[in-house]
Amino acid sequence: MVRLDKKATRLYVLDTNVLIHDPTALYHFDEHDVVIPMTVLEELDKHKNGIREIARTARQISRTLSDLTNQVTFDEIQKGIPIPRISGESGRLHFLCYNDLKPFDSLDDSPDNRILAETCRLRDERPDASVILITKDINLRVKAAALKVPVEDYLNDRAFSDSDAMIEGAQVYASAGQDGASLWEALNVEVTVERIGHHTFYQLSGNMPRHWHVGMLVSDSENGAEFEAIVREISPSSARLQLLTNYRHHAGVWGVHAHDSRQNFTLNLLMDPEIDLVTIAGNAGTGKTFMTLAAAFQQTLDAKRFERIVFTRAPIPMGEDIGFLPGTEEEKMS
Repeated sequence: MVRLDKKATRLYVLDTNVLIHDPTALYHFDEHDVVIPMTVLEELDKHKNGIREIARTARQISRTLSDLTNQVTFDEIQKGIPIPRISGESGRLHFLCYNDLKPFDSLDDSPDNRILAETCRLRDERPDASVILITKDINLRVKAAALKVPVEDYLNDRAFSDSDAMIEGAQVYASAGQDGASLWEALNVEVTVERIGHHTFYQLSGNMPRHWHVGMLVSDSENGAEFEAIVREISPSSARLQLLTNYRHHAGVWGVHAHDSRQNFTLNLLMDPEIDLVTIAGNAGTGKTFMTLAAAFQQTLDAKRFERIVFTRAPIPMGEDIGFLPGTEEEKMS
């Protein structure tokens, strides 16, 4: 790991994939200066045509840079364009252009390697500053580290760097039911059951678990659960739980059935009219998107609760195809 001088001026060199990932990235470096190499501008120009998300993003970045350059003179561009900020000290935007750039003899003349060469050249020219390359390309980060160039991933839009910091959305009491002990005995609470219409509620009295919160899902087993409920009301001495719908067998959402408690929790949350926003975190292949679309179709086409469905996704990384098999986006969507 390359050590940085904390007192030195910082120059952040942005790779193309950072701007494609977040078109507003240059505004997220506080008072520090941002550097965009000419190679990055050339790559953006290559990707600006078309109707794909990456093309729209490239055009958005180009408009942003055009607006910034149109507000200043040529001399001011050479000194660095002030980056607008709502408050606090502002950094400057610099464009990096070398007419006599010498690429690495041992590396191919690719855009990534040219960006790396430009960063190394800037580092040598500015010994008074800490030059840091920002890229989401893992291989480029490895090459930069091998050349002793400070390099970092772009993490501004990452909500959590540690998944353990996320609030737990479900609590499974796997020990309940063992040795004849019920869930209520495990929690050491008194319970009163009330049925209102098609819904069953459990009113709990006693010392409630501190980590419980409204919207939390409670179960007595990970898979073959006999009890699954959502916390509707909570206080230090009481709680009100509502029994969940079992979407495993007969009941389903647009033909989709849950395979375990976590999926049943998810379908109940997605189908709950009292919940406006559902955030789902999980491993790839666990059905997050599939269940979300099923719930959207059910509530839009059948229940008529909504007029339309808006489906969005993050911009596609450059050079990465949709799916494993070959073919363009238009061919796969037709």
